[in-house]
Amino acid sequence: MQQLEAPPTLHSSPTCPQADRVRASARAAQRSPAGLRADEQAARVALRAQVARLERRLSAVSAAAFPYGGIQTAVPSARGPRLLKLGELEIVRDALAGRLAAGTRVLEARGREQERARVRLERMLLAPGEHRRVRVAQDDLGEGGCGVWHVKPRLGLIGMLMGWWHVKLSSGCPLAT
Repeated sequence: MQQLEAPPTLHSSPTCPQADRVRASARAAQRSPAGLRADEQAARVALRAQVARLERRLSAVSAAAFPYGGIQTAVPSARGPRLLKLGELEIVRDALAGRLAAGTRVLEARGREQERARVRLERMLLAPGEHRRVRVAQDDLGEGGCGVWHVKPRLGLIGMLMGWWHVKLSSGCPLAT
């Protein structure tokens, strides 16, 4: 009975040029100073993981900021696709971290402004007479639409003279032309 031979693999074929290159690079890695290649590879993997994590967080911040005007997310990059050196990966990581910090600050500031507008609206609803002619837009509250909450006299001039003020929500949207 004839025995079947295993097909030649990349490393078992003596005539395969790819196998020669693989063996040569393995020998070169063994000749390099101890741990240098492994340390560089570990640093590269760690930096790529950090960049990926920062990109995910930056995209989440950008998505949260979208309806109210986006944030700047562009990071400078080199021309064309290529393998980045460790220093270049660190620059990309630092640029992403800076953009993420700036975007987070923008979102936090916007959140504080919306909270102040909500407090103002709540006070307007509790005591309309103390907030005469004050307006709060739906956009200031972080809500959609183009409505505006405002305090106005209940019966025009008579209500203004009598102190009859109330809070009203106007649609604020212009008519389609």
